[in-house]
Amino acid sequence: MLRLLLTGCFLFIFCMSASAQRVTLSGRIVDSKGAGVGSAQIDVTNLAGGQGASVQTDIDGSFRVSLTSTGEYELSVKGRGLAPRKQRVTVAAANVEAIEIQLEPAVLAQQIFVSANLIAGASEDIDKIPGSVEVLDAATLRDSRLFTFDEALRKISGVYARPEEGFGLRPNIGIRGINPTRSARVLLLEDGVPLAYAPYGDNASYYHPPIDRFDGVEVVKGSGQVLYGPMTVGGVVNYVTPPIPDRQSGSIAITGGNRDYLNAHGRWGGTFNGVGMLLDGVRKQGEGARDNIRSGINDINFKLNAPLSATQMVALKINHYDEDSRVTYSGLTLDEWQAAPRSNPFRNDSFITQRTGLSGTHSAALTPNAVLSTNLYYSRFTRDWWRQSSNSGQRPNRINTPGCAGMVDLHTGCGNEGRLREYQTWGFDPKLKVNHSWLGIRQETDIGFRGHFEFQNRIQMNGNAPLARTGTVVEDNRRTTQGWSGFVQNRMFLGNFVISPGVRLEHVRFDRTNRLFAGGAGVFGKADLTQVIPGIGVSYSPNQRVTFFSGVHRGFAPPRAEDIISNSGGFVELDPELSWNYEAGVRTRPANNFTLDATWFRMDYQNQIIPASLAGGVGAVLTSAGETVHQGMEASGRYDFRNVLGTGNSLYLRGAHTWLPTARFEGVRFSGVSGFGNVLVTGNRLPYASEYLSTTSLGFLHRRGVHAFIEAVHTGRQFGDDLNTVNSTPNGQRGVIPGNVLWNATLNVPLEAQRTTLFITAKNLTDRTVIVDRVRGILPNSPRLIQAGFRFDF
Repeated sequence: MLRLLLTGCFLFIFCMSASAQRVTLSGRIVDSKGAGVGSAQIDVTNLAGGQGASVQTDIDGSFRVSLTSTGEYELSVKGRGLAPRKQRVTVAAANVEAIEIQLEPAVLAQQIFVSANLIAGASEDIDKIPGSVEVLDAATLRDSRLFTFDEALRKISGVYARPEEGFGLRPNIGIRGINPTRSARVLLLEDGVPLAYAPYGDNASYYHPPIDRFDGVEVVKGSGQVLYGPMTVGGVVNYVTPPIPDRQSGSIAITGGNRDYLNAHGRWGGTFNGVGMLLDGVRKQGEGARDNIRSGINDINFKLNAPLSATQMVALKINHYDEDSRVTYSGLTLDEWQAAPRSNPFRNDSFITQRTGLSGTHSAALTPNAVLSTNLYYSRFTRDWWRQSSNSGQRPNRINTPGCAGMVDLHTGCGNEGRLREYQTWGFDPKLKVNHSWLGIRQETDIGFRGHFEFQNRIQMNGNAPLARTGTVVEDNRRTTQGWSGFVQNRMFLGNFVISPGVRLEHVRFDRTNRLFAGGAGVFGKADLTQVIPGIGVSYSPNQRVTFFSGVHRGFAPPRAEDIISNSGGFVELDPELSWNYEAGVRTRPANNFTLDATWFRMDYQNQIIPASLAGGVGAVLTSAGETVHQGMEASGRYDFRNVLGTGNSLYLRGAHTWLPTARFEGVRFSGVSGFGNVLVTGNRLPYASEYLSTTSLGFLHRRGVHAFIEAVHTGRQFGDDLNTVNSTPNGQRGVIPGNVLWNATLNVPLEAQRTTLFITAKNLTDRTVIVDRVRGILPNSPRLIQAGFRFDF
């Protein structure tokens, strides 16, 4: 596959005509602080009516665009959260014109057109956020040639994205030492709209769109979380889809690699009579990290923006995702791991899912200083997972049923279990932002309200054959959740200080019906809870190059419907997760080529809910865990060595590092591991809370656009259970997870005249095999992956 792809790629480039005399226009896009604006969109129009071009800036704000002729051109420039700008330039014969264009912050009324889908905004907006914020732009995502979203999130300090099946399809995201299993304590958004299928009633993610769909990632971890919800314990991750271009343009990217990998990605869009459209499609397929695992996904995303007037805009988005995977839920036992770490005996397991999402946004500048935005959203997610084991303690799950004496009968007489799920989610979310003055003090006020509704249909069938797709119904649950919330946050500008108090109110109603009882009428139970979530932050900016910030807010995460209401309809005494979160830090830009952010954080949990070892599997005891504490430091930065030795080439060093020396149980806390309920674990380290995490990249940027980098990803030692077991148990579910360092490398070679970029990337360059998870048994990381391809822009 790889050899065939490379041959086709070079034939494609050879056939491209480059006979015309071409000139090159180069330059740099900067913001009001002089910092480079990465991923700015530049549309170049030939004023004489000839051929134009489109290009995005590199990660340092620089750009190069190949033009067919000299003459007068107009550059239309758009940057993330910044006011658009147009500038005319003259391109002379045989000259490379180096220009610099500065973009100014967008005024409030402009934000409905340039940043409606952002939660962090431009760099000037980030400085006003009372807490730690990090952003990955499109150039970083593109040039990294990412295989999975895990790779992207590991570039952000404080974030741990744990791999699972090797294809990045099941997100396990933790922030600041929070257990990453199923991303249950992280709020996931797409363009500011909830991405998870049940963020209130069942925030366990079994779906994640491909990273190819997105043009940016924003992570907010401090008191700024009170603007969102319901989760405010760890952080908010907002995935940002690409902006719609002004001129008709698009791209085609084809990638292939070992393990039968193929990725075809197309994107096209433009603005026609003021109406903007963007269509994005991905087909991705290949083998996973273990034997007998293979996945194929299709993802389509369509956006439309239509201005209703100079002060109003409507945005619509439709997306559809489907996945057909042969993937097991179970990890390996210790013996299986030692014999063959990439083995998987459950070749019959099948995972099929579909998700369709719809959203609409109406934004209106009521006045130059007041903007009202209203989101409406709906999604439907279905999941059928037929499997013969749910964890390494089941060998297989239907053992001792007729015809199934054990693994010897796995592919002949043993049946399976079908976990069949349907989720429907819908809601509305109006938000008002006002700039005003009170008592002579400049202020910004955000006010919002949300009505959110979830429906879950959960069925389990036990089949009588390895490939059964029907069987005896042993679970039939209907669960509904309503979430009503509101928030207000006010920023007061006092000289160089910004003080930002805020409060959020969450009211959640749960109900659960077990339809197997009472002759099909069901056993019904309901519960509700209300929580006030206050927060306050302070930032101080003595100049444009440094901002100090600190804040405190209430962390909140509601329990799942199944956890607070028993299967018999009774109420379970399980409180929501509550914490007090503190942080203090600094955002600095000592020079135009140097950025550094550093944050101290502490999370004091009054009630953290932690499974002892399994995510809802055998041996799990889900109880109110009581007090825990997380405390540490995180830092991220980048330093550019520009024009090295006068060559016009550049080097850069980029890093994201987390140090978590404290992540422990406090108070009187006993183990939740089955059989160890009388063992005190106070002072033990929390499961899956690595002390050290780091991602460090060393890159080279050639003046002609060639970009190469090598990256080291370090994960420190972790424990798989609350007993802090070191030696692995026979089932593999408990024991230490040793620390490791994995290496990645990428090379991008642009061919400007052909508007094409060739690339090759290696993941896990040294082909190390390490343990990444023990939740359901031992799981390995992905083996070495070599992928190559091209991207053609038109």
